[in-house]
Amino acid sequence: MTISITSAFDSGNIRVLSITDTPEAVRAELEIVTDHQSDFYQWFHFRVANAAARAVELAIVNCGGSAYPDGWANYKARVSEDRETWSQADTSYADGTLTIRLEPDSNSVWVAYFAPYSMERHHDLIAFAACQPGVTHRELGLTLDGQPIDLLSVGEGPKQVWLYARQHPGETMAQWWMEGALERLCDEEDSVARLLRQQATIHLVPNMNPDGSRRGHLRTNAVGVNLNREWHEPSMERSPEVFLVRAAMDATGVDLAIDVHGDEAIPAVFIAGFEGIPSITERQLTLYHRYRDTLAARTPDFQTRLGYPVAGEGRANLSMSTNQVAERFGAVAMTLEMPFKDNDDLPDADFGWSPARSAQLGKDCLAVLAEMIGEV
Repeated sequence: MTISITSAFDSGNIRVLSITDTPEAVRAELEIVTDHQSDFYQWFHFRVANAAARAVELAIVNCGGSAYPDGWANYKARVSEDRETWSQADTSYADGTLTIRLEPDSNSVWVAYFAPYSMERHHDLIAFAACQPGVTHRELGLTLDGQPIDLLSVGEGPKQVWLYARQHPGETMAQWWMEGALERLCDEEDSVARLLRQQATIHLVPNMNPDGSRRGHLRTNAVGVNLNREWHEPSMERSPEVFLVRAAMDATGVDLAIDVHGDEAIPAVFIAGFEGIPSITERQLTLYHRYRDTLAARTPDFQTRLGYPVAGEGRANLSMSTNQVAERFGAVAMTLEMPFKDNDDLPDADFGWSPARSAQLGKDCLAVLAEMIGEV
């Protein structure tokens, strides 16, 4: 049977340069396709067919010019034969080429930068949550490709909490985090959920960038716009996703916000704050630090040693959501980052950082929020 490599499906991304097929082994040279109207690329997702019980070597040759080349060292690609369980593959990186080695048991194996989160699963998540008691669903509007921007709200309390994920569509761990958070919030027997629903109204946007998600982008929407550089001045022409969500925030106000992401290079879970905004207050900083330090005490999958540099006084980039939300609303805002690699403090040789760990972290983040919601 002829070896086939395809990516013509939801979130697929790869270009086949060559396939050398011998009785002993298969070698393919591939390259990642840039986001539409953008130079960003790093996300890949494709299927290898008709290669059961054969040694397969997949060489992605353009990784040296990717958005975050530092992300390839000590990274392992994710593979699955059932599209449910994603494990780490034998992966190496040298001279700008990422090499993935497989010997699949079946004639179909999927390979991805991280476990994908499909738009079909997104719609299943929205449908599940919208049917739960006390949850309301609203379509805020449509993207440039005509996909809905979905907002879920739960709770009746006065505190306004916003959780939003996948501004950068290739960071699929962010929506796995959302799935865990929603599972907990929708559990009427969960004491953390009950407390939060009494004291807060929690607004969730599980996928800020449906177009980039479906198109197989790393970082941008349908017209190559990085949504997390649009929060100062979004428009329906360039960034309807941000325009619509920010307008909804304006309508409710924001007391606390978590923008959920993935980081290509740092092998750890961490958060980034808003230290450089012009009108920062001691109260904001105290609550932000309390959340960060409490989360570190509650779960070994979070730490505070590694992270991004802190912006100097008055030097925050207000086009980024965390800074804009903190400045605009006086909110406690943060960007939560999870790794594409693994948490080096607590590594998992088989699965690395995974959907299950992302979902558990979503639940843990809610538990910490419950400890301090009355003070936010």
